[in-house]
Amino acid sequence: MLTRAQFLRASAAAIAGGTPVATAFTEGSSTMLTRPIPSSGIPLPVVGVGTWRGFDVGADAAARAQRADVLRALFDAGGRVIDSSPMYGSSEDVAGALLTQLQAHDRAFVATKVWTEGREAGIAQMEASIRKLQHPRIELMQIHNLVDWRTHLDTLRAWKHERRIGHLGITHYRDDAHAALESVIRAEAVDSVQLNYSIDDRASEARLLPLAADRGVAVLVNLPFGGGGLLQRVQGTPLPAWASELGCRSWAQVLLKYVIAHPSVTCVIPGTSRPEHMRENAAAGAGILPDAGLRRRMVAAFE
Repeated sequence: MLTRAQFLRASAAAIAGGTPVATAFTEGSSTMLTRPIPSSGIPLPVVGVGTWRGFDVGADAAARAQRADVLRALFDAGGRVIDSSPMYGSSEDVAGALLTQLQAHDRAFVATKVWTEGREAGIAQMEASIRKLQHPRIELMQIHNLVDWRTHLDTLRAWKHERRIGHLGITHYRDDAHAALESVIRAEAVDSVQLNYSIDDRASEARLLPLAADRGVAVLVNLPFGGGGLLQRVQGTPLPAWASELGCRSWAQVLLKYVIAHPSVTCVIPGTSRPEHMRENAAAGAGILPDAGLRRRMVAAFE
């Protein structure tokens, strides 16, 4: 097990040599694996949380208290990444208020998005996100679903230079957008790409994931459960014997470990509104990951 300082030195050496890193450092009781953002070397724990639907609870005090427990579970497990968007209803407001309540802004790596057309509209939307998230700096600002990406990319570069954001990225959630994501990654310098990837949606393995590694682009994975469909398919089905080889106690952990095991993946961001599910998801980011042979067996089990 590495200390944070040792991990950062190892990450820097790996980045210089063009080698992906996946390891763990000790911070309290956390043993969650981390991988560095190639452009900055900042290590990200491999499991975060998405706020779509789950954090869109408005002013409901009881619901907010439960989401605060989700964030506590994330941090207790060594996680940091919280992903949101202006299109997620009240999710930015809720996440920002809870981070302030928990005094956890410095522990979090907050990612959100710009999702509108036009330079001025984009700036206004991002400034609103900063207010809602209650912190003057966003660690990762992403162009949601590539909406008016050329316009917003110029703004994001300026904001990164001014240190208003730490990193800039692009996102999409559908296979038919992969060619567009690939085109942007080949043509432009971006720090991250967020894309759909799961054991039954492996289209990104062919070109996008290798390209991200070649271009030094971090990968955030949305829809690791296929939008929830995968968990419904396996509900009530006993875990296969090989799940114990990975220390998996649930299908959710099996599905997450498949995604995390791809060396191009930096962080997976499953959404949840329940702290027990956050703890379960986070546990998939620790311990043994499947090798190539076991990943093939995992795919066969689903097919």
